[in-house]
Amino acid sequence: MRALCGLLLATACGAPSHPATDIRVWTTDFEYRVSADVMPPLALEQTHYAIVVRDKKTHEPIVNGQGRIFATNSDGKTIWDGFAYGPEVGTYHARLMFLTAGEWAMSLQFRRDSSRALQRPGDDWRQLIRPAAEPGDPVRP
Repeated sequence: MRALCGLLLATACGAPSHPATDIRVWTTDFEYRVSADVMPPLALEQTHYAIVVRDKKTHEPIVNGQGRIFATNSDGKTIWDGFAYGPEVGTYHARLMFLTAGEWAMSLQFRRDSSRALQRPGDDWRQLIRPAAEPGDPVRP
């Protein structure tokens, strides 16, 4: 019985409270971990993104770089926002407001400083956007 209790306690303490929703992408020099405050995002509501950037070889955080996140829907409408640095080391922040529900192709561009070329991952990732909440709808999780 004691072993079973210990196993249950270890499982409960070690298990994440929610599934991982981070997107991980790479370029020649960088690795990125992109997370959103709401997943999947709602149309017509601002979604906050946190982008952690590390050097691909050394895994050191990249401080004070420059970049942007952007998304394009099937109608060709593109939205974007530039990265704002910090306060967490190697972490950048951006906000996007998706205009319509449906699937959006997303990507980012980043460089260590203005003397370097922007790098973009080889593949976009797809993000499903939920329909906007109607007045009187219950609050969605």
